[in-house]
Amino acid sequence: MKRTLVFGDIHGGLKALIQLLEKVEVKENDRLIFLGDYVDGWGESAQVVGFLIELSQKQDCIFIRGNHDVWCHEWLMNDVVNDIWFLHGGKSTIESYQNIVSKEKHLEFFANMKDYFVDENNNLFIHAGFSSMHGPEKEHYASNYSWDRTLWEMALTMDTRIGKDSVSYPKRLLLYNEIYIGHTPTLHYNIDVPMQGCNVWNIDTGAGFYGKLSCIDVATKAFWQSDVVQTFYPNEKGRNK
Repeated sequence: MKRTLVFGDIHGGLKALIQLLEKVEVKENDRLIFLGDYVDGWGESAQVVGFLIELSQKQDCIFIRGNHDVWCHEWLMNDVVNDIWFLHGGKSTIESYQNIVSKEKHLEFFANMKDYFVDENNNLFIHAGFSSMHGPEKEHYASNYSWDRTLWEMALTMDTRIGKDSVSYPKRLLLYNEIYIGHTPTLHYNIDVPMQGCNVWNIDTGAGFYGKLSCIDVATKAFWQSDVVQTFYPNEKGRNK
């Protein structure tokens, strides 16, 4: 049976990703959807990208673009360091690229990422969110795909007494069967597993900080997690201050 498996923000934690894939026991016909932020955090950002490029050659993979990926792509293209990016994980990413001789395949990888993906069951996969009541294809500001937090905040605080047939029910949530996001670590809510708000699932369990890397099966909602990512990199701080 073909599974659709969704992975949260990796943030340079290659060792955690490898462990997680082993736990999931990926089959040949599984579809893997990665929600973005492959870089910035632990010391193997460039290596994560290289690993995912190789993985996509033998597995059905969909790569969503995260805000950290936008920053990294801009640096790879222009060799200009964004000061905010540098302080939020960019430094470790730059260091991870020191021994990468050819960056052409990496540039292609970043350029070919999707802003969002809608599957055959009308499930949306996006890094952060969107603000348009007509869906991401009508989004006025493309940066919302990788930056918006209002979708998640709305879903998380929704009054469950409001029915879907009510005029008060958020139109954005009615557009899709389910929505899968990353971007906002569940650790912010003192939760270290994937979270659900209405029909929105947040798979970012804080791998870039002191959390774990997570993967969820869309059909069954079974999920798997790596060990705490920091344990793989005991001499690094990741994105922790």
